[in-house]
Amino acid sequence: MAMTLRLTDEENQRLVELAEAEGRSKQEVVRLALADRWARLHKEEQLGEVLGRVLPRYQSLLDRLGSA
Repeated sequence: MAMTLRLTDEENQRLVELAEAEGRSKQEVVRLALADRWARLHKEEQLGEVLGRVLPRYQSLLDRLGSA
């Protein structure tokens, strides 16, 4: 799906510099940035799920370590 991305002159210049530095097109830089942000979001969600399961199991140990 096509879309229009409106950038300020400064943002566009940054995108141009990134693309040149990485030897990529501006489109590819934006797509990779999107993929990176998406992956980080889902890693944070997964970490939250794991901590939600693990922390209750070890809460008494953590409480004892915290008061030591």
